[in-house]
Amino acid sequence: MSSELFDPDWGSATLGVRAAEPRTGNREHSASISMTSSYVFESAAQAAAVFAGQEPGYIYSRFTNPTTEAFEKRLAAMEGGQSCVATASGMAAVLTLCLALLKQGDHIVSSRGLFGSTLSLFGNILTKFGIEVSFVDQTDTTAWERAVRPNTRLLFAETPTNPLVELVDIAALADIAHRHGALLAVDNCFLTPVLQRPLTLGADFVIHSATKYIDGQGRCVGGAIVGDAQRVGKDVFGFMRTAGPCMSPFNAWVFLKGLETLAVRMKAHCENAHRLAEWLQEQAAVRRVFYPGLVTHAQHELARRQQSGFGAVVAFEVDGGREAAWRVIDATRLISITANLGDTRTTITHPATTTHGRISAEARAQSGITEGLLRLAVGLEDLQDLRADLARGLQA
Repeated sequence: MSSELFDPDWGSATLGVRAAEPRTGNREHSASISMTSSYVFESAAQAAAVFAGQEPGYIYSRFTNPTTEAFEKRLAAMEGGQSCVATASGMAAVLTLCLALLKQGDHIVSSRGLFGSTLSLFGNILTKFGIEVSFVDQTDTTAWERAVRPNTRLLFAETPTNPLVELVDIAALADIAHRHGALLAVDNCFLTPVLQRPLTLGADFVIHSATKYIDGQGRCVGGAIVGDAQRVGKDVFGFMRTAGPCMSPFNAWVFLKGLETLAVRMKAHCENAHRLAEWLQEQAAVRRVFYPGLVTHAQHELARRQQSGFGAVVAFEVDGGREAAWRVIDATRLISITANLGDTRTTITHPATTTHGRISAEARAQSGITEGLLRLAVGLEDLQDLRADLARGLQA
């Protein structure tokens, strides 16, 4: 069971520590893990009542588990939502949302600057089921409006995007969606509810890859969908219950504990990333730096308006294309060469051959992902050590 005695007006840090604290009859202070596949009943009548929804209770951990429920309630509180459904991965969250709400003949308008797997899901998999998808420039609000059709049911955006950290005006996009009878989903993975709350800006759904900053140490894979009590609490939950893309109780416990330190970690991530982005701008081998915290970023003012921090992802382009980019990566000794992000450890990757390697060269070019582009997810190490590690490759 969970303690429901929390104030939704608490700040993000307090909600991350105190909202929906799971407690059993043992009254433990630190959340325990409910590692069980099923639950027993006192009688056949009680089992029937719980299965029928006439009496509260847990049935089967695919769709009811106290640890997973505590994580869902805490994340929903932090995002300002009514309901949350936890899933097996961030991509499972995207797929679950789409299959729960859409049908053959429906249409999605999506940013073309999405994570590579999301682009593949929309462009190669959903289309097999008769769901149409149009891709638009993330930053062009008029392009979103022009792409809307009579059968458009969903607008989908990441803000900031992966890897070029482009933004979208969430309030403006919500207005477009709602005027045309559609819904807006925002992937909030890069900023988390500590730095951005899309629901308060008009979005209908928030998507998370809990694998990233919510965990914060690269341990577990998971995802989540946050929204209202009807569409998420009933429609999305109903799909998850039947189709089964559920989160394990152990992973839910790791994410629940991750939420407790999320606010302090995001503050430190942002500080490191901002200072590293400023340093990269000064390096002769760097052609361009992409980071919303820089005044040179085209959407800096939008970032200041709808975010409370600029995030930890910094992209930069070097002269010399793939060969030079790989040379920078291979010269590192401290930074981890991996495509994952959101970790305490700084990571570096070459998007054109990793995260976006499965999409066409034409699609990468349209998204601005060049052969010389590198993506840093800045961790919590000492800044001077990160600079020294990157300088080795940049000087080469």
